[in-house]
Amino acid sequence: MTQPVLSTLMSKLPDLSSLREDTRIILSGRDPHRYGGMVNPPVFHVSTVLAESIEQLNARDHLEDLGVQEMVYGCTGTPTSWALENAVAELEGGHRCLAYSTGLGAVTGALLAFLKAGDHLLMTDSVYAPTRRFCNGILKRFGVETTYYDPLIGADIRSLLRPNTTVVFTESPGSHTFEVQDIPAIAEVAHAHGAKVLMDNTWASPLFFKPFEYGVDVSIQAGTKYICGHADAMLGTVTTTKESWPELQDCTRQLGQCAGPDDLYLAQRGFRTLAVRLRHHQSSALTIAEWLQSRPEVRQVLYPALPGAPGHEIWKRDFLGASGLFGIELEPCAEEAIADMLNGMRLFGMGYSWGGYESLLIPANVQKIRTAVPWSFEGPLLRIHIGLEDIDDLKDDLNDGLKRLRNFRG
Repeated sequence: MTQPVLSTLMSKLPDLSSLREDTRIILSGRDPHRYGGMVNPPVFHVSTVLAESIEQLNARDHLEDLGVQEMVYGCTGTPTSWALENAVAELEGGHRCLAYSTGLGAVTGALLAFLKAGDHLLMTDSVYAPTRRFCNGILKRFGVETTYYDPLIGADIRSLLRPNTTVVFTESPGSHTFEVQDIPAIAEVAHAHGAKVLMDNTWASPLFFKPFEYGVDVSIQAGTKYICGHADAMLGTVTTTKESWPELQDCTRQLGQCAGPDDLYLAQRGFRTLAVRLRHHQSSALTIAEWLQSRPEVRQVLYPALPGAPGHEIWKRDFLGASGLFGIELEPCAEEAIADMLNGMRLFGMGYSWGGYESLLIPANVQKIRTAVPWSFEGPLLRIHIGLEDIDDLKDDLNDGLKRLRNFRG
């Protein structure tokens, strides 16, 4: 007899709905009683799963249709993947979740699940650059037309909807420029039109933004960032409403998408400390952002949690917190001055990704890719991620870097 993973011995676990969020982060997706009391679920390295009878083999074909999590084949799910997926869905408030090998894989898998040839996609102009490349490349080649829209458009997005608009993609705050979108207003208009709302929720994580409470149908995360949190694994997740789940599941299985067991394990481990880490990131980032705001070399700080920053009012209305990632616009200066600043940083590394324990600082050039609304800043833009280092050490490093910038003589 096959047994649903979630139902087995669940009576021994507390009712998660009665618990506060920090406790649910620790308990969700786990079932120590199933594995002899082990706190963490085992890491299953598996492809083939043997059946005990032809009847069991045939019955497995229908398990997913019934919502049963049972091992059929390594790519279709194991207790290792379900532990993370169930925990993420629990925290985001969605129906079910699937894990992907990368954050970009989660974005592209979700888009392919809800788009077909002849469809029209509305994509926020502030989107993650690899998502833009996918829209302009693969989706265009497959007959999907993409229109980029002003991320601050709100309910006025109705003017861009077409009869064949099936997906409205949001990302809030936006990559590099950190515009905070009015997700409820966009969702209301999109749903009235019959379109799905997809959202990249990586910046806030499910701890600080609850997408399904604001009308989102599909929530996407680059789990590489805050879920993993240690710069040592690649992962993506997609969580959906009950209505959107069958399309996502079917497309993902047809694409053969899945995450590796070791990265899933590292993501589970990171997930358990998400609340502790993210609040530290937030506290340090806000302190650094306030300090940078007072610096003569900085024209503006693009951190929605900072009072007076662009998007602060919507952030305050909809979000429960902020992460460690934000942007700073510098006063106009030479490229060589920025290079001198960045090349001399001791604690801030130059590298892509973010969300790990380490602080990062890179230049961001968005003028070349924005198409709906040009970004009008006069000075160069830097993207900064505040890690878990001592905040005074980070200030010292930034202070020295800004001095090099200010004193540069080319």
